[in-house]
Amino acid sequence: MKSNIFYQTILAGIFILTSCQPKDSVKCDESQQIKSETAMNKITDCKISAGNITFTNAINGADNCVKLLNNGALEFYCAEGLDFFSDPNGKLSNTTLPILLVPVDNTKPFTLIAKVTPEFTTEGMYNAADLFVYSSDSLWQKLAFEQDEYGNHRIVTVRTIGTSDDNNHDKLDVPSVYMKISSDTKTIASYYSIDKKKWNMVRLYKNSYPKNIYLGISSQSPKKGSCTSQFEEISLSFDNVNDFRLGE
Repeated sequence: MKSNIFYQTILAGIFILTSCQPKDSVKCDESQQIKSETAMNKITDCKISAGNITFTNAINGADNCVKLLNNGALEFYCAEGLDFFSDPNGKLSNTTLPILLVPVDNTKPFTLIAKVTPEFTTEGMYNAADLFVYSSDSLWQKLAFEQDEYGNHRIVTVRTIGTSDDNNHDKLDVPSVYMKISSDTKTIASYYSIDKKKWNMVRLYKNSYPKNIYLGISSQSPKKGSCTSQFEEISLSFDNVNDFRLGE
């Protein structure tokens, strides 16, 4: 019995050390799937540039999950079973998702925009490309272009204060969409657009995040298969939309 425990301990240690090695491939470390869902994620340093943003932080090894394409797009790979959600019932809670982060001063305005193209598949329920506002594992919001239970492709928002809500918005029959999150320090709102001209507001609430927060991007695949999402025209500006209803 003691011998079995000893060898199991040694194997576990080898597994953890292996999972922390940097990767040249776009494929993210699939051992993240078994990471404890109750532990707070550690924010690590990185340097990934796309658009006018340099992402300087990551959680769950996100910097090992991305690569820049020749057209300037950022490709973000997500292995099966990775998600960011704090289920009110506890059953579906999962904070294993790799997320690239950039710190921002929340006492100043900001606007994050990206054109996203998720990999939607027949069995890829909840596959999505995400924009994040992140303070901690228990305080965050994501804006997603996501595949629902019926195979529809929808704009989805999830706001987490301890536990997550889950809101399905408009159904879209397009492969790509522009998404935007903007704050004037007091109000924060999420939008989508097909042409980057007409914006549709999907969520608006009081900005009660602390002074120091992160904005981020991710690709998710909570159920079957993997999801490789592309992010194009990524931009971060330190201003806000003039009209929070129109998003312009």
